[in-house]
Amino acid sequence: MPQPMDWGLSAPYLLAALLGGYLLGAIPFGLILTRLAGLGDIRTIGSGNIGATNVLRTGNRYLAALTLLLDGGKGAAAVLIAKNFGADVTVCAAAGAFFGHLFPVWLRFRGGKGVATFLGIALALNPLAGALSCATWAAVAALFRISSAAALAAAATSPLYFWLLGQDQLMQLSLLLAVAIWLKHYDNIRRLMAGEEPRIGASSPE
Repeated sequence: MPQPMDWGLSAPYLLAALLGGYLLGAIPFGLILTRLAGLGDIRTIGSGNIGATNVLRTGNRYLAALTLLLDGGKGAAAVLIAKNFGADVTVCAAAGAFFGHLFPVWLRFRGGKGVATFLGIALALNPLAGALSCATWAAVAALFRISSAAALAAAATSPLYFWLLGQDQLMQLSLLLAVAIWLKHYDNIRRLMAGEEPRIGASSPE
C-alpha cells in the first residue's frame, strides 16, 4: 500500500517547483520578440494580448510561429525538468508555468491566455494526450478559422483525453487549467455567441 505523503519533507520541493515553473512561464516571449523585431509593444496592438495570435496581427507570421513555439516550449520545459523529481513535483511545475504565463510578475500580472503553454504542458505530460489536444485545436481552427474557438475546444477536450488514458491526476490538472483558459476567454465567448468573433489573421481584438 502506498505510503502517505510527508508534507513536511515534500513542501519545499513542491514550492520550489511551483516557483521555478512560474518564473519560466512568466517569460513574455511575444513581447520580447516583437520589441526585438522593432514592432513596438505588442500590448498596444489588436487585443493587447502577448500571445501568438496577437503577434500574428503584426503581419509577421514567422514571429507569430516562433512565439507559439516558445510559449509552448516553456510549458514543456517546466514539465520535462520536473519529471526527474516525481509526479507531484511535475504537477506543481506545470501549474506554475501555466499561471506564470497568465499572470507574469514582470507585466503587472497581465499576461496571455495560456493556450500555447497549455498545449506544451499537455504534450510533455503525455505525448498522446497532448497530440490529441493539438489535433483538436488544429481541426477546429481549420474548420472555423477562429482561434478562440479552437482554444476553447482543445482545453475542453484535454481532460477527457487524460481520463481515457487512465491518468486521473493529470486529468484533474488539465481540468483546472482548462477552466482558467475558459475564464480568460470570457470576452471571446461573448463575441462567439454574438457571431462577432474575428477570424484568424484579422486585425480586430482576439
